[in-house]
Amino acid sequence: MVFMATQNPKKPENPTAPPSVSNDESVVLERRAQRTKPPQMFQVVLLNDDFTPMEFVVHVIQEFFSKDRETATQIMLKIHLEGKGICGVYSRDVASTKVDQVLQAARSAGHPLQCMSEPVE
Repeated sequence: MVFMATQNPKKPENPTAPPSVSNDESVVLERRAQRTKPPQMFQVVLLNDDFTPMEFVVHVIQEFFSKDRETATQIMLKIHLEGKGICGVYSRDVASTKVDQVLQAARSAGHPLQCMSEPVE
């Protein structure tokens, strides 16, 4: 078998030069600054129920939201007294993952703890 090219390669064509413009007819292009919006953030919210133990809620907040015991206890008390509490603010994908992790941990422990994410206003 012969793997050599049977034909000589073609030479690349010379690039075409832009039309010459005299100094009187010069063109200036301005660059427009493009501003992108930062991604929308979502807050992860735990909801109060009458069946999930407070200690389990504190454990979930510590494990999945990296809060110390004192902060987790304060968030748990806010959830207990006001009906819901914000555990953290994340991008959409991270917030969704946190919600799934909390719900899976609650179900595997046999608790009806509810967690959701909502956009930050």
